[in-house]
This record gives sequence, structure tokens and C-alpha cells, in this order.
Amino acid sequence: MSSHREAPEISKDPVADSTDVYAFVSPDQPDTVTIIANYIPLEGPAGGPNFYSFGDDVRYEIHVDNDADGRADITYQFHFKTVLSDPDTFLYNTGPILSLDSPNWNSRQFYTVTRVKHGDADVIARDLACPPCNIGPLSTPSYASLAQAAVHTIGGGVSVFAGQRAEGFYVDLGSIFDLGDLRPFEQLHAQYGMNVFSGPAPGVNATAQLNVHSIAIQVPIAQLVTGTHGHVSDPGSVIGVWTTASRQRVRVWDADRGEHVWSGPFHQVSRLANPLVNEVLIPLGHKDRWNKLPPSDDKRFAQYFAHPELAGLLPALYPGVFPNLAALVTAGTARADLEAILLTGIPSGIVPGFQNNTGPVLADMLRLNTAIPPAGSPNILGLIGGDPAGFPNGRRVFDDVVTIELRAIAGVTVPLVDPSFTPDGAASAVTDGLTAASVPSGYLSQFPYLGVPYSGFDTPSS
Repeated sequence: MSSHREAPEISKDPVADSTDVYAFVSPDQPDTVTIIANYIPLEGPAGGPNFYSFGDDVRYEIHVDNDADGRADITYQFHFKTVLSDPDTFLYNTGPILSLDSPNWNSRQFYTVTRVKHGDADVIARDLACPPCNIGPLSTPSYASLAQAAVHTIGGGVSVFAGQRAEGFYVDLGSIFDLGDLRPFEQLHAQYGMNVFSGPAPGVNATAQLNVHSIAIQVPIAQLVTGTHGHVSDPGSVIGVWTTASRQRVRVWDADRGEHVWSGPFHQVSRLANPLVNEVLIPLGHKDRWNKLPPSDDKRFAQYFAHPELAGLLPALYPGVFPNLAALVTAGTARADLEAILLTGIPSGIVPGFQNNTGPVLADMLRLNTAIPPAGSPNILGLIGGDPAGFPNGRRVFDDVVTIELRAIAGVTVPLVDPSFTPDGAASAVTDGLTAASVPSGYLSQFPYLGVPYSGFDTPSS
């Protein structure tokens, strides 16, 4: 998965668990960048009576680095507050919710947005309304328009949205974590002789008809970049993006109030930028530590990018299918291609007409060259599919990051740094068998881009 339940401790704290981050030049507003941070993994639509919501005790943050040091220069903080209209009913709503101020909606959530630039904090919006969760045709009969009313313009050309969305990330979890049994290639798997496979099959999207909670912000590019920018070759055109969640350090049970009380300074418990990094590259014993550190400290984990465990597992799981990759692993060759893609960005001169490099600091950030316009005909394989507007140049909501990263680990991107290396034929075909068409809700053509969430009434229970 992208980062759902990626570390032992954060998997126990879903409201603080970041699942995906997206950053892209807005296709319908190309003078802006849209950044989306998703939280609360694997939300079942039928979540009543206590439907999903952001944590009132969590500080959510979207960070932007515009001077290539792996540290935030601009941060957007989001703090949430839940308000009960009637604490003496068990109901989320007592009738149809037809507007954001409906008297029938009992459990409402509001948020404040603070912009922090070089340590100076400025509250830029207060008491913005979230939409309700999508309950069903009687409770939320016009959900799309209700959610659109929760898109707020807060001045300076900035728009924000915070609320439930359909899960837009697609992945065959059932196959990947079953000893890497990729359904399109299962007849090549080392365990095929056990007669448990039926042969090549399409992928199964494990996140289909599940929801997430999204924090989305659309900001004019001019407010995010600094120095020389505006041309693809300008270093100042590249920004680094990641998200974090933090909790206060002390939690105490208040017996008189019957609830936990948090106090003390905030302490980071979750972070996410490039998909699958903490999920697949960072070893189990280091995942919680990784979540607590800033990107600027990622040199501590560089060995796991240079020598990814999965690169050694693929030849073992699929004997004879990846001989060139196996030789690369056996030789102990460091994966400079993965380090460039995930930790520094790709320098000029490697891919003609493209760069998203942020210099020598090793830091896991989504690197977006803001001077590259949205693609007229996007390719879900992004840069390796000939589309420089897609991952790993930022990440769009529909990009097939699972296939892209599987192929990169399998060796497709090694020639970027070592032209003498020949990728295995299977490396450019490996996939979990899914595409953007595997997302039942589809995507929106405008902000906040992720689709209308699935309702509990209309979605069969799994």
C-alpha cells in the first residue's frame, strides 16, 4: 500500500496515520499547486453510529521545502474541533443533512488553518466546516453538492477542503503481501508447483469502495517557490512536499471527565512523502523511528534505499525471471537510481528536458517541478511512461505508483545512472494488474480531485 498501517505503533492510531500524499500542478488551475494529505486508512463506508472524523487532539501538517535542505520553509497546520448539537442522542444525524448548517446534523467538525513560514505563524482561516460522512440516500441525499460547499476559498487565491473522500489509491494488497504473489505472473512464482494458483489473472483492488479523510489545499505557485523559478531547468522551480501528524507528549486519564486529556508539546508520530517508502523499504524494527524524524535525517536510512530488500526477494520469488537483477544484487551494487528518484530528485541531463533535483541532502520528499505543466494526455506510469507531469515528479491522484515502483525496484530505472545495465524483460512488465480504472468512484476534474466517498447504505460490506 502507499502507507496504510505502515508501522507498528501508528497502525494502532488510525486518525494520525497518513495514508497518501499527492502534489501536482492543478490541471484546471495551472498557476497553482494542489497538495492532498490523506489520513485514516481503510475506512469502511458503513461506519455508524460513530462515523469517521479527524482527531481533535492531532495536529495535521503539510510541509513545503523550497530551499533544498529537507526542512520545512512553509507549513500549513490544521487543527480540528468537533461540536455536538445534542449530546443526549446516539445519532450522528436526526434527519436528512441538506446543508453544512443543517439542524439535523448532530456531530459536526470545524477546523483552523495556520500558515507557518520560517517559524512565523499566521492563522489564515478559522472555523471552516467539514462535510459530513456519506451515510446514505436518506441522510445525505445530495452528497456531491454538500461536499462541494465544504470547499473554502480563504484569500490569496488559496482553497482548502477537509473531509471524507473515496480512496483513490489502488493496490492488490492480497497478492502483494501473500509472498509477492502478483496475479498477472503467478504461474512464474516459486510456489506455483503447490497447485494453489489458477494462472494469470487480473489484480484485485483491495481499497475499492473504501474511504479516507483528506486534507487538500490549492495554493498559487508563486506563494510556494523562491529565488529563480519559472523554467524547468531552474532549481527554484522545484519544491519538496510531505505531511506529518503530531500528538502532545503526555496523555492522562481524567476519571472525573471520563476521557483522556493531552498536554505538553507536540511530538511527531507519523510522516509520509513518497509512497511505499516506510511500507516496503524501511525494516520493521526502524519504522516507528522513521515516523518520528524529519526528512533531513533520512541519511540514517540511506542503506535501505541503496540496497532494498525487495530487489533481492523478486529473483527468489520468481526464479529465472530476473537474472540481471539477481546479478546486480549479488554484486552488492548500490541502487543510485532509487536514491536519486526518492532521496535527491533526478538531476538535469539524465532525462532530457526534465529535472526535479534538490541537491545533495538525502530526504524523502515528493519533489515537484512546478514549471512542468499538466499533461494534456496523462500517462498513469508518469515519468517512466513518458509523462514528466506524473510520479516521481510529484504525484497525481491517478498515478499507478505501485507499478512504477515495482518496475523501478526490478531494475527499469538503473540505466538512468548505469547505461551498461540491461533490465530484465520482465522488469518493464511487472505489475499488480491494476489501473486507475480499478477505482469504482473515479476522480474529479476539479479540486479536491478525489471522488465522492462511498456511502454505507449503497456499498456492500466486505
